[in-house]
Amino acid sequence: MTSTPAPGLARFNTSSDSSDRALLAVLHEVCASPAWARKLLARRPYATADALFAAGDTATDELDDTELAEAMAGHPPIGRPKPGDPASSREQRGMAGASEELRAEMLELNLAYQDRFGHVFLICATGATGEQMRDALKERLAHTPERERAIARAELGKINRIRLTRLTEDLVAEDAVDAENAKDSAS
Repeated sequence: MTSTPAPGLARFNTSSDSSDRALLAVLHEVCASPAWARKLLARRPYATADALFAAGDTATDELDDTELAEAMAGHPPIGRPKPGDPASSREQRGMAGASEELRAEMLELNLAYQDRFGHVFLICATGATGEQMRDALKERLAHTPERERAIARAELGKINRIRLTRLTEDLVAEDAVDAENAKDSAS
């Protein structure tokens, strides 16, 4: 017996070439690496959201150094979410009420991190306080570049999973709206 993909995944699985371009743009909001997005599209169809998440994890693990750098470059420094970017603002909510002292310390630590490792400090900030992010940043400054790259890749995977979850939830909501609109036009 074949299982039917969950609502939302059906559209993801069957998009056409023209909507694939739109889907690539949406996936770019999940992960800024075009290679990552192409890998997800190439591995369709997905029977479940978990299968999509596993493919996202695999695609993250498969990013070469250049692709990983592209993915990390899509993330703003902690404490400075991109204006108009609800994902980074939501994810960095723990810094929203931070004191000016903590913000200044994070700016200084972020700059030191970027000088040391050549990329933005990447952490899955969802649910973390400003102090927890600061402490993680201080700890990770002592890592070797190789260890830090591995940790940054793991953090990217966590962020991608959270964003993919939100994407699948949004697709389900869009399907519900489409179904309701179809029902209304049939009446």
